Order: sequence, then C-alpha cells, then structure tokens
Amino acid sequence: MVVKRLKSLFGNSDSATETGPASDRAAPTPVDRTEQEIERRIEDFRAHETGLGRVTRHPLKVIFASPINILLVSAPIAVLFFILGAGMMVQSYGIYVILTSTALDDIIVFTILIMVVPLTITDLIETRRVRLLEEALPNFFRDLAGMNDSGMTLPNAVHLVALGDYSTLTPHIKKMDNEMSWNVPFVDAILRFGQNLGTPLALRSVDLVAKASKAGGDASEVLRAAAVDTYETMNMKSERRNNMIIYVIIVLISFFVFLFVIFVLVSTFLTTMATAGAAAAAAGASGQFGKSLDISLYTRIFSHAAMIQGFCSGLVAGQMGESSAVSGLKYSIIMLAIAWVMFRFFV
Repeated sequence: MVVKRLKSLFGNSDSATETGPASDRAAPTPVDRTEQEIERRIEDFRAHETGLGRVTRHPLKVIFASPINILLVSAPIAVLFFILGAGMMVQSYGIYVILTSTALDDIIVFTILIMVVPLTITDLIETRRVRLLEEALPNFFRDLAGMNDSGMTLPNAVHLVALGDYSTLTPHIKKMDNEMSWNVPFVDAILRFGQNLGTPLALRSVDLVAKASKAGGDASEVLRAAAVDTYETMNMKSERRNNMIIYVIIVLISFFVFLFVIFVLVSTFLTTMATAGAAAAAAGASGQFGKSLDISLYTRIFSHAAMIQGFCSGLVAGQMGESSAVSGLKYSIIMLAIAWVMFRFFV
C-alpha cells in the first residue's frame, strides 16, 4: 500500500517501467530507492522484534512476558552465588568441609531460594492477572451482547463498553475500541484482543466469536454464548480448587507430621541412645552401638530428608490444587524454610 502510494506520488507506473528502454529500467529511480529503504526498515524491525534481537531491545518485556522467563536472570545469579560460596568455603576450610560441615547445605538452600523466589512472585502476579481477566470476560461479552440487541452497532457497543470498569480487562477493551475507531473490522479487532490477553480461555472465546461473526451468524447470540461458556468455565475452575483444597491440606499436614517425627527421633531417641551407649562403654559393657553413633551425621541426613520432602511436597500440592507445579513453589519455599530453620536453630 505504501509503495503504491509512493509510486503514484512520484508519477511512476508499472507500465511505464515495462515499456521504457533497458537502460532506464536498469537505473534505480527515487521510487525504487524509497521502496528498498522501506523494505530494509521492515526487515530491521522484524529482526529486532524476534529472537535475540527482541531480547536485546526489550529485555524487561521478554523477562516478564512469562513467569518462567525470570529464570533467565535468577538462575545465573543463583549459580554464581553457589560457586562463590562453595569456593570461598573450600578455600578457607579445605575440601573435607563438604562432608563435615552443614555450611554447604546452607549455601544450597539459599541458592534454591534465590532461584525460585522470583519465579514464585512473578507466577503469583501472573496468576492473579489471568484470574481477574477471565472473571471479567463474562460481563464484557454479556454487556456487549445486550447493547447489540438494543440496536447498537458493534463498534458503538465496544466504545460504550470501553467507558465502563472491567478491572484489568479495561485497558484491553480501550485498545480494541481505538482500533475499531480506525475502521479495523470487528473480527480482526476481537482476534487481536484475544492475542493481547493471551489466556487459553480468552483465546478460545474470542476464536468462537470471530468464527461465528465470519459465518454471518447473530452477533448477539454468539457473544451471549461466549459469556455463558466463560462463566461456566470459571465456575468449574473454582469448584475444582474448592474440591482439591482438602488434598493440599493433607499434603501439608503430612509434611509437618514427618517433620515432627524426625524432630523427636533426633532430639530424644538418638541422644538417649548415644548417652546410654557411652555409659555402657564406660562401665565396661560390650555393647558398642551407642558409642559409635554419630549424632551429627544422622542429624544432617534427617535434615536433608526433611528439606527434600518439604520442597517436593510443595510441588505436589501445587499440581493437585492448581494444576501447576510452579504454583506449588510457594508451598515449597515455606516448607523448605521451616525445615531449614528447625534443624539449624532448634535441633
């Protein structure tokens, strides 16, 4: 379109180019140079908006585009922290400190926290954003259908709906209204609307509305059907969360029971066994089990078991309760921290 307008502006036509002499066709005209410049700029823009060019030009946008992308920053920082911490510890105390001290365990725990805490925070923010968007979709489709039933055209209905409050959905509605004010067809605008939202439910609902509108169906009925579909889907998600919360609680309680049993074993049973063995050895008894019992070794093994149990139980709780292991990282962090604090300060 732009190239054709430029050609008409400079008074150049395809027919003139084809019928001119060979020398004239070979010489680049101002229109040709302008067209080449436009094509070069388009290619440069595409190169900067995809692949590595997008990362270098919009690093923050790429990082926060998806919660998992935050690992591009947190993972290298965590690895660097582990290498520096472990290196300084080995340099100061020797390689055997790995087997004789819990300092390496502390470094590993903090490395895991540095890696997963940013991911957990961004996932919580993204989950809240998606939930608010999907909760506002039924009202948006229902209001749009009602205004279309009253005789309004879809562009006018979208413009009026854009003046309302639909939580985090409002900026996207206003963007669609701006596009339609520039004579963008409703189907194209609603498809871009769904792509901007980026949630599975929104994409499915928007695809339904777009295909029905292309087929020439009643827009009001289609929008109302989309409103019912999104509302029922949100209800099913809410019902599933409510039904699965009991299993999440069971997983959490199981971890705390496991932690309590280990605490009793370490603080009472092993200590009593070691004391009894030492007393028996001092009295000349032949039993050697209690005397050779290394409480620090068993304590370290139990601490590893508790922290691994807590972290993995959190992932299981997230998968069961919210259909996402990443969503369970918040439980993993809490249980990992509780296990670490207990064995470092109370055992």
